[in-house]
Amino acid sequence: MQKALVSIIITTKNEAGVLERLLQSIKTQTYPKIETIVVDNNSSDSTQKIGKKYTKRVFTFGPERSAQRNYGAKMSKGEYIVFLDADMELTPNVIAECVSLISKNKKYGGISIPEESIAQTFWEKVKGFERSFYVEDPSEATDAARFFSKKVFDELGGYDQSITGPEDWDLPERMMKKGYKTAKIKDYIYHYERVPNPFKLAQKKYYYALTAHRYLKKHNLPLFSQKTIYFLRPVFYKQWRKLLAHPILTVSMFFMFFVEQFGGGMGFLIGKMKNL
Repeated sequence: MQKALVSIIITTKNEAGVLERLLQSIKTQTYPKIETIVVDNNSSDSTQKIGKKYTKRVFTFGPERSAQRNYGAKMSKGEYIVFLDADMELTPNVIAECVSLISKNKKYGGISIPEESIAQTFWEKVKGFERSFYVEDPSEATDAARFFSKKVFDELGGYDQSITGPEDWDLPERMMKKGYKTAKIKDYIYHYERVPNPFKLAQKKYYYALTAHRYLKKHNLPLFSQKTIYFLRPVFYKQWRKLLAHPILTVSMFFMFFVEQFGGGMGFLIGKMKNL
């Protein structure tokens, strides 16, 4: 039986420091039939030059991640598509397991892939500590699909380009409303956390939250929920022994949550007031 083509779509902007590691990991995949597409948002560094060492399919497109992803999907030829960030690294069987799982059930429209953090600085270790809770006790509030059937992706119109940040959740939720299901593989993506301090995370949350009001209204979601408020996620409290076993990481993680929530809250209020 002929293998289906998988299109890996990587969105970039000034990612020269991390992109090659991901591209190398794509070359080591056990799944044989892959095309790699890099959609770059006008990088000023050598991102595009590095991309062209590994694939001829390097495009320039913007202005935001959702638009880049949709453009990559439009240019793809695969039966399946997977969206990756440049600071990731695939373990060898990720693509093979995704294809195997989605092929087992016609109702599977998307597949989520667990992430394992690779950290060097203290705050990267704190972010990795947070992610470890999701891996050990997977929760719908923390896992968004990134591997899709191209047919289903096109049927849903791809990512909502009016949303930046929550688009990761918007697409799988629209998918499930159409009657499709999502599943999770066991293999990992390594995510190289780049967290100099919590205040940089707050800046990112602020930016992403500027259009979050659209996402909440679109899906009739409450402002205060597990998806929007870290402190409301039961995944942390179910593993209370782990919290107690690592007091410094625990205190730092909750401080990080507070700073991120403040940045996200300010972004939400300003975005809603200005109707961004």
